[in-house]
Amino acid sequence: MKLRPLLQPLRLTLLATFAFSALAFAENKLPDIAVDATPLERTHENSYAPIVEKVSPSVVTISISKNMRVGARGQGGGNPLMDDPFFRKFFGVPDDEPRNGQDSGKDSGTGRKRQMPVGLGSGVIVSKDGYIITNNHVVEQADEITVTLHDGKTELKAKKIGADAGSDIAVIKVEAKDMKAITFADSDKIKVGDNALAIGNPFALRQTVTKGIISAVGRNQTGISEFGNFIQTDASINPGNSGGALVDALGRLVGINSAIFSQSGGNMGIGFAVPSNQARSVMESLIKFGKVQRGFLGIQMQPLDDKLAKEFKAPDKDGILVAEVVQGGGAEKAGVKSGDVIIKLNGQRPDDIAAFRNTVANMMPGTKVELEIYRNGKPQTISVTLVERPTNGVALGNPGAPSPAPVKVPDVLDGVTVADLNAELRKRFGIGEDVKGALITQVNPDSACADADVRAGDVIVDIDGKRVATSDEAVKLSEEVKTKSSVRLRISRKGATQFVVVEERK
Repeated sequence: MKLRPLLQPLRLTLLATFAFSALAFAENKLPDIAVDATPLERTHENSYAPIVEKVSPSVVTISISKNMRVGARGQGGGNPLMDDPFFRKFFGVPDDEPRNGQDSGKDSGTGRKRQMPVGLGSGVIVSKDGYIITNNHVVEQADEITVTLHDGKTELKAKKIGADAGSDIAVIKVEAKDMKAITFADSDKIKVGDNALAIGNPFALRQTVTKGIISAVGRNQTGISEFGNFIQTDASINPGNSGGALVDALGRLVGINSAIFSQSGGNMGIGFAVPSNQARSVMESLIKFGKVQRGFLGIQMQPLDDKLAKEFKAPDKDGILVAEVVQGGGAEKAGVKSGDVIIKLNGQRPDDIAAFRNTVANMMPGTKVELEIYRNGKPQTISVTLVERPTNGVALGNPGAPSPAPVKVPDVLDGVTVADLNAELRKRFGIGEDVKGALITQVNPDSACADADVRAGDVIVDIDGKRVATSDEAVKLSEEVKTKSSVRLRISRKGATQFVVVEERK
């Protein structure tokens, strides 16, 4: 038979394949590797895990829901979340724009109400019996608040104890015992460069930890809140982190994460946290009084520049000028006067007006403070007892009275036209009844007053220290100072009083 020669090459091929496979197997032999399964001896130098394990049980997720009517507007054709102010603000929808395709934004009162989830944030347990600190903006829209603990399973209903928009701090409480409360640090003692961990629930994810440093302290001109004095950190803070904890290298609370600076909506390495000392003070005031009691000197302030420092004979520009003394305030009772230059508060130089205001606001009404001032170039010390900061409102007069004829002011103040205040002008310019003076109705853009940033709508309160009640008085006093090369005006602008030095044009 002729088959045998045909099988011979096949046998050789199979043998070669087996030999090649054996060689390949030999070449792919696993290498010898060293394995050390000993757990890491964690220290502050090589791991933050012990801190995270300590702090994480104190950080909770806060979800809020709101009662909204659904089916009333748009008959189900629109998104019911657009009926909620939280989402309308988020998406930039004006309040006066029709909602869900209807002609009017008013609630018809029909349709059924439903609990709709409208937000997520974080919070920090501060006491064993269930007090939790978070941000005001996390819970301000809430009709119902739910707290989810660190285990991700335990959900507790919470009630709002109080909130303060001025500091963006709110306090809520759950009915529970033996809660894992965080330990507070003294946030006044932190320094730029200290390590910091931010713990919260960003983007609705489970608890997340990010690491950074304290980038700056005393950030008080962020626009986030009126009395903010924020810690800045580069520890990543993202949406959902609001109300979470910023802790130091020992796991102590140094701040409540509040906001980020971002052009994209995500973290850009600039986050802000309310200092723990301020958060604690606000919390205690909310629990005890139901509101925040803030100290108030009773003055309106403005920063010094070279012209004003020279005009008021201040030693340098490192002071705060008293532009107006509020009637009934502690400063008036203590004898503080408009034109005084505050150099120190309780022995400390103020960094700026915002820091000065926050320092005073953080003190309780009834607190006595020492002001070191310069008056007419001479130093003196005044003791002032703080009063409670009032809620200011603008009272408008009765419209309809005819507008008085404007009067042109001569010489150094040339280019300014003034008129007597009446109800119609007060309403038009938003000027309160407590403001007395001559209203500036027109400023020549090619004038010394325009150079000094005097504007139409300003009210001249005094000229070179002499009170002005009417337009005629303003004209008369302008005549008296027309030979001077510079004139000091005290004006009221949008409810705030400030000094302006008008210099003769060269």
